[in-house]
Amino acid sequence: MTEPEAGSIAAGGGRLRNALGGALCAFALLLIGVLAFSIRLFSVIKYESVIHEFDPYFNYRVTQFLSKSGIYEFWNWFDDRTWYPLGRVIGGTVYPGLTLTAGTIWWLLNSLNIPLSVETVCVFTAPVFSANASWATYLLTKEAKGNGAGLMAATILAMVPSYISRSVAGSYDNEAVAIFALIFTFYLYVKTLNTGSLFYATLNALSYFYMVCSWGGYTFIINLIPMHVLLCIVTGRYSSRLYIAYAPLVVLGTLLAALVPVVGFNAVLTSEHFASFLVFIILHVIALVYYIKGLLTPRLFKVAMTFVLTVGLTYASKYIPIIASSCFLPLSDASSFLVLYLVTSVYFSGVMVRLMLVLAPAACILSGIALSEAFNVLTRSMKFQRPISDDVLPTAGDSTPGSSSTAAAITTSMKSVNIKKEKAENISKERSSKKNKKEKELVGGSHVRTEKEEKLCVLPSEASAMGILFLIILCGLYVIHCVWAAAEAYSAPSIVLTSHSHDGLHVYDDFRESYAWLRHNTEVDDKVASWWDYGYQTTAMANRTVIVDNNTWNNTHIATVGTAMSSPEKEAWEIFNSLDVKYVLVVFGGLIGYPSDDINKFLWMVRIGGGEFPHIKEQDYLRDGNYRVDAEGTPTMLNCLMYKLCYYRFAETDGKGFDRARRYEIGRKHFKLTHFEEVFTTQHWMVRIYKLKPQKNRVRGKLKLKSKSSSKTSLMRKGAGKKNPWQ
Repeated sequence: MTEPEAGSIAAGGGRLRNALGGALCAFALLLIGVLAFSIRLFSVIKYESVIHEFDPYFNYRVTQFLSKSGIYEFWNWFDDRTWYPLGRVIGGTVYPGLTLTAGTIWWLLNSLNIPLSVETVCVFTAPVFSANASWATYLLTKEAKGNGAGLMAATILAMVPSYISRSVAGSYDNEAVAIFALIFTFYLYVKTLNTGSLFYATLNALSYFYMVCSWGGYTFIINLIPMHVLLCIVTGRYSSRLYIAYAPLVVLGTLLAALVPVVGFNAVLTSEHFASFLVFIILHVIALVYYIKGLLTPRLFKVAMTFVLTVGLTYASKYIPIIASSCFLPLSDASSFLVLYLVTSVYFSGVMVRLMLVLAPAACILSGIALSEAFNVLTRSMKFQRPISDDVLPTAGDSTPGSSSTAAAITTSMKSVNIKKEKAENISKERSSKKNKKEKELVGGSHVRTEKEEKLCVLPSEASAMGILFLIILCGLYVIHCVWAAAEAYSAPSIVLTSHSHDGLHVYDDFRESYAWLRHNTEVDDKVASWWDYGYQTTAMANRTVIVDNNTWNNTHIATVGTAMSSPEKEAWEIFNSLDVKYVLVVFGGLIGYPSDDINKFLWMVRIGGGEFPHIKEQDYLRDGNYRVDAEGTPTMLNCLMYKLCYYRFAETDGKGFDRARRYEIGRKHFKLTHFEEVFTTQHWMVRIYKLKPQKNRVRGKLKLKSKSSSKTSLMRKGAGKKNPWQ
């Protein structure tokens, strides 16, 4: 066999191997997407297809309006059923990305004659975009560390509990699409860094625009990327690719962000965006310096720099070795960005627990890289433990037919391989002498290791086998934990509650029972007052006007409701009547032991109310620093409206009035309501609805008393005209 024939066979084998690897990688990504989607369906399988939590009901209602009325009506929609009597301009106060995404999906499916309801599309939007987020994680990690690390990171993200908690089926909130937009924006930024392509830079700006439309957490992107650009400048890694990756993002991304009504001119006026503009200026100064350096001779450039630049921008370049001695090696644009992403997300998640959602992709990416490298080292150690000696190769003395030709072919192929290695080594030596050695070596994030370097990392076969077994067990335990978290911890919708006891599973559907009662037994224009937690659900499910909801944009309005709940019955009636309220809804868990009820939230009603109205003083409700509802409760506490609406007729349930949520026997048991009347209480007493008594009844009582006093006065006057017989 000649040398060209051997080379063509090797090339053909390489192409076949690459094609097979690509097919396996695509199949693995498909399975990862199926895993990310299916692990989030426990809530639908165990319960039903229903929207979860509180905020998703507002998003669902907005999506309903969008699909029914169109996008133009959506932008100009003034919702008069919320924050009565103030109302709310929806189009200019929401991040429309989630609503537009689900509405577009619903429109496409119906255009294809797939008649899914808006609610069904909303329920499954988060699981679908979880698969998209996993694929985006693969792309981002691949740009930094290759296919193996990308597949591992995507698999981990598909199952990570912190992400599942905000993306289960029915969790129709902004994060459902925002995490995908976040990761995909980072991927396009790193891709632009590695390629210097203006096409990817434009896609990066568009992806950033989608993130701005989806979630207020877009400010994390517009601060993290400038930090990375500044890091690259300080460490002497400026290049035209860095300029292409950042400049279009700031210019085009800011212009697009200003088109979102809820953002508007905040994209250029608020402090969250100042860092991006400052780094933008610094980047252009550095670009100008490099441009001038290319025009002048080194001597003239040195003179010009000494004369013009008095600031110390280039001074830091002298200390590049100190900065470059970081432990995050091999240092590249992509790997340094991932490290910076991890550090900043750890900090912000420590400041706010909800931002664990931002930390999850970074942790999964770094974990995927670590596991991939560990498996590479261990499997490579097992590979080099195999005996490779001259006994394996045929010798000239073998009597096997064709052995000499086989040996010659093997010898020829080994020579060609050695020649290629020598050429590769010569090329690498030439490149190492150039100034931009690091940039050329680190583009793509992969590093070619010679066989000699790989053999230096070889571990004993027993240790390698034990290490692989340990990693497999560790991954198995992670999978078990993630499945448990998805099935048990995050699958139960808040609107349908369950509990397990010795006599089986109990389902509490009191919330939907109460909203259905309001929808079918009250007038369309009736106003319902409750604490703000239940506003979105009341508007979406009962279709009734609420005083406050989960969009806490007016503290005075919320404080008014909190003050009414904290006041005695008469004063509370006057406050609610001034707001045209007809029904008051309270959530009570004392009968079944539900802890997240209004009595446990009452301290916030007092504090928020007292913040606006000084006559509400928190110490009036406290006994020994606690809000007590037993016999030790303060008179102010036992006489407020919230106490009365929750515990009215409660002592009749067991004769004692024992509160299972707080484990107290209530202090005030048998009392009557004067200005409110009970109209509905759910099966498990979780939701209680009261109606304000009409004012005319109270006026009649006053008129009756007035008539009695006037008749008595007239009699006295009549008697005054008679003479006293004893005079």
